[in-house]
Amino acid sequence: MGELLIEVATAKASMAEVRAALDAALYKQFPGGMLQRRWEGDVLRLSGPGAAGSIQYDAGRLIGRAELGPPASLMRGLIETKIGTAMREAAG
Repeated sequence: MGELLIEVATAKASMAEVRAALDAALYKQFPGGMLQRRWEGDVLRLSGPGAAGSIQYDAGRLIGRAELGPPASLMRGLIETKIGTAMREAAG
């Protein structure tokens, strides 16, 4: 298993300000339902084949964390790029 951590600074004041943009950006990066998303309050839970993670807001940063097992661990670079791109897009 591999751990993934992505942090992106944002000028937005809360997850509420980022939520719609983050949903749209993740859908654009992962069309077709490979990445499942569900909101638990202000925490976005993510899951896919061999991966489980979350994105949350903390003090002006979006913080994405994930545990990657097979087959997701074999695509770590691609997953990191796509989620990072979505987070940066949502952060504005």
